[in-house]
Amino acid sequence: MYESLQSEAHGLDLDVQERVMLERIKGLYGDNVIWINKNIMTSREKACVLAEEIGHHLFTVGDILDQSKINNVKQENIARRWAFAKLVPLEGLIYSFKQGCKSRYDIAETLNITEDFLENSLQYYKEKHGLQVRVDDRHIIFFDPLAIHEEIR
Repeated sequence: MYESLQSEAHGLDLDVQERVMLERIKGLYGDNVIWINKNIMTSREKACVLAEEIGHHLFTVGDILDQSKINNVKQENIARRWAFAKLVPLEGLIYSFKQGCKSRYDIAETLNITEDFLENSLQYYKEKHGLQVRVDDRHIIFFDPLAIHEEIR
């Protein structure tokens, strides 16, 4: 997934670089350059960070580091939501269940993301859709508890 996102970033004329940064900083974006913290140990976590930074490239404007400003928080959320939809599409949840995933750990493994990213994605979808969402004419995703219902026709 990380390599695929790197290719996508390069297709958007973005330069992706891994640099040693403070531990609390996972990634940064500015002037068509994305920096990923080199201390991140897994490609899964790097993919989650890279997806969000691509979201910043696509949707945010200016310096939004000061998260005490409401407009900056809004822009941060827009980039995160894009990353959630990119790495945890609703169809991806259905795919995971069809692959036999029974736990959040299994789903995260199947989607090549971190469990934390999955949890944040599910929370976003629950806030957006409520307790359930119909994905197509056959599938309903329930968010609490997490389950998929497939209608047999």
